[in-house]
Amino acid sequence: MNNDNNITRRDLLKAAAVAAAAGSAVDSGVLRAQPKGQRLNQDAAVEVLNPQNRAPVSMIIDDSTCLVNMAHFGIPHFATAWPDRYKQNWRSLPREIPDSFVLKFGEYCREHGVKGKYSIVPYPACVGWLDRCLPGWSQKDLDDSLKLVRELMMPDWDIHPEMISHTWVINTKTGRPYPEHTGYYIENAGWSQDKSADELADYMAYGLRILKNCGLYCEGITTPGGFGSQNRENLALGTLQSCRDVYGTEIPHYFRDLFTDERSVAPLVQYASGLDGDDPKCVVSIIGCTGDWFGGWDGLVPGSADKHITEDLQGGRLPEVIARGEPAILVCHWPGVYFNGTELGFNIFKEVVKRLEARYDNLLWMKQCEIARYWAAKELTKIEKQGNKVTFTAPFATTRFTIRTAASAQRPPKLTLAGKPTDLRQVTAPLQLQSGTWHKDGSEIMICFDLPKGESTLET
Repeated sequence: MNNDNNITRRDLLKAAAVAAAAGSAVDSGVLRAQPKGQRLNQDAAVEVLNPQNRAPVSMIIDDSTCLVNMAHFGIPHFATAWPDRYKQNWRSLPREIPDSFVLKFGEYCREHGVKGKYSIVPYPACVGWLDRCLPGWSQKDLDDSLKLVRELMMPDWDIHPEMISHTWVINTKTGRPYPEHTGYYIENAGWSQDKSADELADYMAYGLRILKNCGLYCEGITTPGGFGSQNRENLALGTLQSCRDVYGTEIPHYFRDLFTDERSVAPLVQYASGLDGDDPKCVVSIIGCTGDWFGGWDGLVPGSADKHITEDLQGGRLPEVIARGEPAILVCHWPGVYFNGTELGFNIFKEVVKRLEARYDNLLWMKQCEIARYWAAKELTKIEKQGNKVTFTAPFATTRFTIRTAASAQRPPKLTLAGKPTDLRQVTAPLQLQSGTWHKDGSEIMICFDLPKGESTLET
């Protein structure tokens, strides 16, 4: 399903009643009406730019895990819950997406600097527990697969659980699916819509602990399908609570929504509190900007590079978002990238990357946690300007913090980070900006630096 104005596959997997009700919930006005929480004053004379004054780009991969092809094993569960739907011949789909493909994909992405989020479903379609055993594969197969994720993927990709099974809801007290085989008890659908923040946090933490047992580090969570679509405040608070409880995450984030129309896809920094104390908190909602235009969630729907960026490099969704200055976050599903061994989705992705590289020289590929951290610092840092002096009071640190302000003196700017004078090097063009540099543009200057937590000052 490729409806450009909806959440495509993520809505398809909800129960019919939930999907109908969710139609209004994805409106950006509703999302942005969620409590932002505390905000500190920011002087309008200082503009916070994108990191290094570049265009953030990222890739979200859903439905990935170790070895298990979620389409092959998941479709029978969905068809059980909704007998009138999911008519795909799942037996014809491969049961495995091999590590040789993970290796090929990961090496290509590293060569081209691609970063993003890669899901690891902890108990994929109830086949087996990744921190115990995976029936149908040897223990060595599983251990080698996890090792590949840790060593190849984790440096450049956030690892997220997609709840626990991505199919049946698991009773966290027993570790077994609930006995009712209805749409309500599919993770993508009804069960999550009436749970408290504590109940959702308990559920998320269960999945996070499995990945922690596997030696995987997580700062965020991906919702399968419609999980929490009608329970957004508790979803956000549950993410904040569970990531802090299991990993001690400073800035948790989650992926729940994507928009392919005119709505903003800027990250949402929510539930900020304690910004002037020792324990600041917030949670960031990451928003995708494309549908799955690679190969579909089941590896049966061929996609197109043109929907991302056209062959003449002028049209498509990505140039629209990049022109707005918002993070251009592509969304896909691992079975569709593999496309049942033909790698059709992967080839489309490579064409998209090729076209982006041909069109732009100012892209900055980022992990989701890097985007979340930057946006938290961008929105929550207190910024005061008096005369030639700018004071930053940051509850959260971030790298490549970039600002623009008036240059009111002929001398070079002086930067003091957390009480320590820091040298700045002048560069001759905005694209040369990196941490520790500044650029003069007429009566204004742009400065890029690693912003520490606490108070820092800039004299212009």
